[in-house]
Amino acid sequence: MMERLREGANSIWVKIILSLIILSFVFAGVGSYLASGNEQVAAKINGKEISQRQFEQVYQNERNRMQQRMGDYFSTLMSDPAYVKQFRQSVLDRMVNDELIQQRADKLGLSVSDAQVKQEILAMPAFAVDGVFNNEQYNMALRRAGFTPDQFAETIRKDMLRQQFLSALQGSDFVLSDEADELRKLESQQRVVRTLTLNLADFTKKVKVTEQEAQDFYDQNPNLFTRPAQIKVSYIELSGKGLTKDINISEQAAETYYKDNQTKFSTAEEREVSHILVTGDTAAAKAKAEALLSKLQNGANFAEVAKQSSDDTFSAKDGGKLEWFTKGTMDPAFEKEAFALAKPGDMSGLVKSSFGYHIILLDGIKPGKVKPFADVKAQIVAELQQQQSADEFYKLKSKLAEVAFESPDSLDAAAEAVKAKIVHTDYITPAAEKGVLANKQVQETLQSPEVHDDGMNSDVIELGPEHVIVVRVDDARAQAVLPFKDVAAKVNAMVASQKGEQQAQAKADEIIADLQKGKNDIVAKDGLSFSSEQTINRSGPNANISNVAFSLPKPTAGKATYGMARDNNGNVEIIALDKVVNMKLAGDKVNSQFEQQIEQMFAQEDLAATLKTLRDSAKISYPMQDSSKD
Repeated sequence: MMERLREGANSIWVKIILSLIILSFVFAGVGSYLASGNEQVAAKINGKEISQRQFEQVYQNERNRMQQRMGDYFSTLMSDPAYVKQFRQSVLDRMVNDELIQQRADKLGLSVSDAQVKQEILAMPAFAVDGVFNNEQYNMALRRAGFTPDQFAETIRKDMLRQQFLSALQGSDFVLSDEADELRKLESQQRVVRTLTLNLADFTKKVKVTEQEAQDFYDQNPNLFTRPAQIKVSYIELSGKGLTKDINISEQAAETYYKDNQTKFSTAEEREVSHILVTGDTAAAKAKAEALLSKLQNGANFAEVAKQSSDDTFSAKDGGKLEWFTKGTMDPAFEKEAFALAKPGDMSGLVKSSFGYHIILLDGIKPGKVKPFADVKAQIVAELQQQQSADEFYKLKSKLAEVAFESPDSLDAAAEAVKAKIVHTDYITPAAEKGVLANKQVQETLQSPEVHDDGMNSDVIELGPEHVIVVRVDDARAQAVLPFKDVAAKVNAMVASQKGEQQAQAKADEIIADLQKGKNDIVAKDGLSFSSEQTINRSGPNANISNVAFSLPKPTAGKATYGMARDNNGNVEIIALDKVVNMKLAGDKVNSQFEQQIEQMFAQEDLAATLKTLRDSAKISYPMQDSSKD
């Protein structure tokens, strides 16, 4: 229970519930989600299709994320075909789960308003400049991702709808105080243990591996000694990043840009007004407003009338005064009249808006100001450098594409044309590559007949904004089982390690069996000894020992109970549990963080149960997998 409690706080589903994970998909090419046509189908859920292209894009995103997180270890895992198959299936299952949640949210009639979508987009850091939403940045990002604003907004709406459903599910969980207290007691429990380590290396170095054992292991496990299909690659990479530093912007060019774009460097005019509101669209409401206007025109104090008669009770407390505002933020009719007033102290007639009837008093004007050139010069220079570097990049990109096509048998001419270097690799396995060669489109291109078989230069491949590559295959060699003589040392080491593990396991089983019978002399007889007592808790530094120690039965009549674990190096740890210590808890309430962890664990269980129910009742098929079995 406690292990599940800790896992629950960090589970993938709780993280999904608590946060929006959108942009990593959007700007890695979610535009493909909108594609249509006769595409292959990876999964079909109640008639809704997930295309193979959609799946491959999400799979590549997840693969890149895991590669960055786990590094070389993940590359090792991905060299195992069984792991790759399992990993791909887990990604597809998550996509199916997302679609099931989406369909359930739609069925429940959940909705997200246009205003909510707008607010979500405005708050996205990807569209901000100096912490403030920037419309130019927004439009540029959408163009690069192949989105229209309407398409992007719909993507956000659907994601928010799923989050709405998940949040509602999480919010329905609660923890009873007695339940929390009992869990807290279990969580605080301690155990007194001793450990005895059987070093795997001690057993392995004593192992004798015969030639026949090594040959048999090699023959029975050819997949462990198979060199995958490999290629030698050459490529030219072109990026706009390095171009900016070489571009000089003159003072005159910066000043000209400043003069031609005054509005871009100006602050908008602001106005402060007070108002009196009479809500409604009836004759009675209009008559009341007219009476108040007449009263003001005859000398009544505006603030006093607002306090006594305005239906905007919030501003009425302050004499009708509103915050400073610029154009584009208020009701159109209200705003038009407010900005039509000439000077502070001027008062409008009746103004009809969607809220009712207003009387507006102009309190103050802050004229728009143009920022001094000196204050924005650095910004202008950076913008002009960016523009010119983009222009230069696209010229080079065009030249690269042209020359690589005209001289398809070599990259030399293309490299000379764009003043770039050619990168040459040794034999590589594309699926295990990092960096630019790990890009999905690059990997697909490297396997295409024109590039892989015919040795032609590829077309220009877009890696990202102002970042392209051209690749070619210089040589290729097929998958092959390496000769025994080339891997003999590796085979012997693997057999020795396997036999060492078996012997260590057998010795541990023997020791534990004798200890349970009360034969304590077996430890000393073998020249071994337990460590001194140590008191551990559930979240101790050695999770392997803690997990076993807290699963062992409570010692009785002073007799220890025994178990076994393995450390991260494969060594066997024999664990003696001597005592269970129940801590006395203070009488204070369960802290909110612990209570939240319990609720998150319950939410995880509820979500798993909900997804199981949705899956059981849904019609789900995997056409690509089904066809491969035929």
